[in-house]
Amino acid sequence: MLENSLELGIDVGISVGVALLVLLVAEAIMRRLARRSEWARELFVQVRRPFRVLAVVVGLWIGVRAALIGVDWWPGITRIFTIAAIVIVAWLLVAFVRFFSDVALGYSRIDVPDNGLARRLRTQTLIVKRLAVALIVIIAVGGILFTFDEVRAVGASVLASAGIASIVAGLAAQSVLGNMFAGVQLVFSDALRVDDVIVARGEWGRVGEITLSYVVLDLWDDRRLVLPCTYFTTTPYENWTRQGSELLGSVEFDLDWRVSPQRMREHLEKVLTQTPLYDGRASVLQVTEATGGYVRVRILVTAKDAPTLYDLRCFVREAMVLWIQSVMPETAPAQRVLVSEQTTPVRRSTKPEQAGETGLFHGSPEAEERASAFTQAIPRDQLDRELGEVPPAQEVEDSP
Repeated sequence: MLENSLELGIDVGISVGVALLVLLVAEAIMRRLARRSEWARELFVQVRRPFRVLAVVVGLWIGVRAALIGVDWWPGITRIFTIAAIVIVAWLLVAFVRFFSDVALGYSRIDVPDNGLARRLRTQTLIVKRLAVALIVIIAVGGILFTFDEVRAVGASVLASAGIASIVAGLAAQSVLGNMFAGVQLVFSDALRVDDVIVARGEWGRVGEITLSYVVLDLWDDRRLVLPCTYFTTTPYENWTRQGSELLGSVEFDLDWRVSPQRMREHLEKVLTQTPLYDGRASVLQVTEATGGYVRVRILVTAKDAPTLYDLRCFVREAMVLWIQSVMPETAPAQRVLVSEQTTPVRRSTKPEQAGETGLFHGSPEAEERASAFTQAIPRDQLDRELGEVPPAQEVEDSP
């Protein structure tokens, strides 16, 4: 008995010593590489612990096997070491997955202005990471269960009746599988990405997290809206950052007929020069309605992203309201009732104001380019002829 114990100790000591020697050599190489490159340092930090435990377990397994190969209770020890090896290998693979995902996320920064590609890569990387970790865990659990003969027999009977089992599982997990496939579809079709600004169910917010079953929206008032992935594959929603973060917003006023659009337009230019929220792409003031006793004035301004646009619209609205109150108070909306005929003549301007020639789709190179996006780049003269804005005589005279 003493000789067997001594032999076991010697075999285990030699095997563990060799394993530790290999471990020290591998760590020395990784430390040398870590001094030269960042990725090697991150890899060493991620896989150091599982690699050490794996080396010790493999050394113990080899030593115990060499000493107890013919013992009756050797199969039980083999099963224990097999289960331990499966768990540690799964731990090591998960560490590798985390390392590669961290490297990919490091190259996809989303704190820059033009981050559409980075947000797509980040979203896909997070989903692939979750899928890989889940797959590793499932395979590890299956491998552990199949080390038992009883479970292996049950598995063979389940495989024999795979048709019925698949039908039952499909009916039981229909919603779960539907959400999972919907999540994969969202990510790899680039329909939705992390940090996208969207409007869903009447709520405006930013996509904070996309999982295999649900999407978390960080709403503007610090609430969190959790929606299943199938919602985004079956229900329309607004994506404000699908191609870029720049947006165009409107500010509308219902004013009296005595309003001067030209003076408002001049003041709007001064207001926009006073704020850094305006990105300079487009600023338009137009009269869009003149019915029901009011004149509707619409102001269109642009900003770099949705939060900036919201603040810009509030700033422009407040500035124009203060200007109307102080400069043109008579243009504020009011209901007038005519009691008697007017005897005092109304003072009329001898020189009427000119309507603004600059619009959202005409009057500037940027507006013309914006118009071409909605006409499929049809030449302006051809579009005017199709709309009937050029007289036939003019068209015949200009034709060759």
